[in-house]
Amino acid sequence: MHCSCVWSSRTLSPALLPRLLSHAGCWAPGTRPRGIWSSPRSLASAVETTQPIPLPSQARVVICGGGIVGTSVAYHLAKLGWTEIVLLEQGRLGAGTTRLCAGIVSVAKPISIECKMADYSNSLYEHLEEETGVKTGYVKTGSLCLAQNQDRFLSLKRLASRLNVMGIPCNVIKPKEVSKLHPLVNIHDLVGALHLPGDAVVSPPDVNHALATAAAAHGVQIHERTTVNHVMMEKGHVTAVETDRGAIECEYFVNCAGQWAYELGQASETKVSVPLHGCEHFYLLSKPLAEPLQPRTPVVIDMDGRIYVRAWQGGVLSGGFEKNPKPIFTEGRNQLEIQNMQEDWDHFEPMLSALLRRMPELEVCEIQQLVNCPESFTPDMRCLMGETPGVHGYFVLAGMNASGLAFAGGAGKYLAEWMTYGYPTANVWPLDIKRFGNLQSSRTFLRHRVMEVMPLLYNLKVPRWDFQTGRQLRTSPLYDRLDTQGARWMEKHGFERAKYFIPAGKDLLSLDASKTFYKPDWFDIVGSEVKCCKEAVCVIDMSSFTKFELTSTDDQALELLQHLCANDLDVPVGHIVHTGMLNERGGYENDCSVVRVKKNSFFIISPTDQQVHCWSWLKKHMPDDPQLHLEDVSWKYTALNLIGPRAMDVLGELSYVSMTPEHFPSLFCKDIDFLGRASLLQQRQEGVSRRFIMLVLEDHDTELDLWPWWGEPIYRNGELCGTTTSSAYSYTLERHVCLGFVSPPSLDGSPAAVTPDFINRGDYEVDIAGQRYPAKAKLYPFSSLFAQQRRRKDEMELSNFQGK
Repeated sequence: MHCSCVWSSRTLSPALLPRLLSHAGCWAPGTRPRGIWSSPRSLASAVETTQPIPLPSQARVVICGGGIVGTSVAYHLAKLGWTEIVLLEQGRLGAGTTRLCAGIVSVAKPISIECKMADYSNSLYEHLEEETGVKTGYVKTGSLCLAQNQDRFLSLKRLASRLNVMGIPCNVIKPKEVSKLHPLVNIHDLVGALHLPGDAVVSPPDVNHALATAAAAHGVQIHERTTVNHVMMEKGHVTAVETDRGAIECEYFVNCAGQWAYELGQASETKVSVPLHGCEHFYLLSKPLAEPLQPRTPVVIDMDGRIYVRAWQGGVLSGGFEKNPKPIFTEGRNQLEIQNMQEDWDHFEPMLSALLRRMPELEVCEIQQLVNCPESFTPDMRCLMGETPGVHGYFVLAGMNASGLAFAGGAGKYLAEWMTYGYPTANVWPLDIKRFGNLQSSRTFLRHRVMEVMPLLYNLKVPRWDFQTGRQLRTSPLYDRLDTQGARWMEKHGFERAKYFIPAGKDLLSLDASKTFYKPDWFDIVGSEVKCCKEAVCVIDMSSFTKFELTSTDDQALELLQHLCANDLDVPVGHIVHTGMLNERGGYENDCSVVRVKKNSFFIISPTDQQVHCWSWLKKHMPDDPQLHLEDVSWKYTALNLIGPRAMDVLGELSYVSMTPEHFPSLFCKDIDFLGRASLLQQRQEGVSRRFIMLVLEDHDTELDLWPWWGEPIYRNGELCGTTTSSAYSYTLERHVCLGFVSPPSLDGSPAAVTPDFINRGDYEVDIAGQRYPAKAKLYPFSSLFAQQRRRKDEMELSNFQGK
């Protein structure tokens, strides 16, 4: 490819780097302004001194990491009234990834909780200067997410629907409107775009400085050049932090160490898994254009081109996420302060080519520098948040997947709430660090997975796609047999599970490569399997499910389960109870089936991905009693689920035990005392402000219309009332069934209770990528709908017969 860019230098002089970084709003090593903190007594090294301020001997919480994430946690804890907060930074504040961050704050994120965090961060950064007096470089530019094909455009429309639910302004626009908003964008290959007018750019080191200043003004002690060597624990609780300047006794420790979070997690008496890995991340800085680009020019996010572009000092800053990333820091401890790493123009060339295709006028610009900085990524592209399993008081906030600036404000707020109240004000379940186990924390796994994750940030992700790396970590003993029968596999918590089976004669490669927002190619295959389950008999390998054994010498095991579970576990030996483990608010922490195998022995079965979460919840509430024992036995058992009307016949052939109902009585439950009971009784008396309902789509063409998957807005009588949490096609009803939460409008600012009348008397619609489809709502299972469906078929058959 011909490129007429003028390179200023491939090897920049040492004297030039500090000047370039200061122009970008960054501080190079040794150039940070001195004496600029509003509360210098709270900072160990606000100015260079020969006598550093001694560390306190004790604190309530110690935060490790002086980047934008760590300072955000300190700021929000202080805002919630915490005292005795100590923030430690091994180098200088903001000298890690924060210093070289591209400075874009965008709400265009894959899942709703990430959109909420970014939206809060944007609002926080906008008002920080007013609160602290520290200039943050905040400019509300807006952003343009471009689509080069219809599938990408559909994904942007789905995103727009979710953002509208949250009240975040956005507009789906045509290519011509893109030209009006950005003078340099080539629109010839675009089919549309999403305009987010509230997005912004900032100077990340200045935001970091503002957060630290505000935290210090609220009494937070900040100590630079202090390295955390070891987190000390006793009986599963954090007790102290050992540093190179002495020890600090504390109740809580927060790992916000970014690139170093993995190694820091290993530096504890009980090792803490923090599954993240670093990769090189590149962006270029140009010199001012002949006609300088205005500061408020919208940010351009061209995911099909794998690049982003923002205005910078009259020129542009442009980076991206290449298909062949370069993992770093695979062995040993990382450097104290992150420097601009080695340039690699050959590696950056595909992104440079994409930039010039999107903005051809940049061909004559002069490039000032190629920045190469580290970013840390997690196995599923979502950040790590929350209290670690097995160690009380040890919290983590790290693994930002190149969105640290956008997430830091909101993530810091939610983690501070979690530490203060025991839970955050938003549902952060998808970000909980307990979603990972030890298998996802090995260096080998992380190195391979991060090479897949980084390109996926900008890849088009259709529903139900699967990771390709780090597979076959856990398999059932039946794996090989099922694989030879044509099983297609998905991964859940590291465990391989069969999705469906390919019939003989099907093109396996084309089916695996099929990706769509419409009717999937596996539709008829799954339909046949459902028919077999309904009319005959099928066996499902459920070995991946989590399995625990809880035993005791006396009644300790029963007493613990009676406290944690919603249903009565004091049932005869051999009985199964389907129940949930509730928290103090009456919400679910875990759903499970419990088998009383002996008087004081229980077998607990939970979903695959709740293995770590369920274990942690049980251990958290177990008394310190040597006679009570909990063991994870997931690997010990193969579980087969036999279903269908012929299931009892098959079991009868295989077992001497009678399969009559007398030997398998129906399940039952009683009112008991459990964790969360008071909250449930209060909800029964006062009502709840939102309800989980089922919706059946009507006037929706399965063959031609977009399918619902999750996150679609729900409208009642034309007004937004909630969102779907999941959707699936019902082969019995021959329509789509959606599940979701709905809430009535608030009364005088107070949430109103959801009544059956509210649900039953509304006219509902589900919004799929901007198009609304009518839906029938039900609070309870659709037994009546199944009857209606049968009657409708009978009437149609009778009508056809009479017509003949």
